Amino acid sequence: MTVEIVRQSSPEIVEAMGRLIPQLSRRAPVLTAEQCEALVSQPGVFLFVYRSSRRAEDGTYPVLGMLTLATFTIPTGLRAWVEDVVVDSSARGQGAGRALVEAAVAYAGQMGARTVDLTSRPSREAANRLYQRAGFELRETNVYRFTGR
Repeated sequence: MTVEIVRQSSPEIVEAMGRLIPQLSRRAPVLTAEQCEALVSQPGVFLFVYRSSRRAEDGTYPVLGMLTLATFTIPTGLRAWVEDVVVDSSARGQGAGRALVEAAVAYAGQMGARTVDLTSRPSREAANRLYQRAGFELRETNVYRFTGR
């Protein structure tokens, strides 16, 4: 198993996103090749992927999970958010999610981020256990969203 940061999109990344995004959200559209390239080329946004340790028939090590780390500077320092964590249903429970989260947190720390935040619905019990095992603490806060009507 390996975790890496995607520096440039490729047909493999587009395919992986096409397979993983529907497992993350039924409503989110699958990204086009151009959208994948735009995602990975954004300053301060890092796409982490988890690769299988088993070689596929085509000789590649398939992407079985992904996570996006978004970083930004505000007056109180560099901050980071973990978003869109998803592991292929065939690889869940094997440490992929934890490897992705730990890699992203370590990278944010190397960048000098003061905090790393994320949100997770309470109904996602396995994900919430993962985040707590990775050292995240539940905060007493309200999260507000404006949808722009």
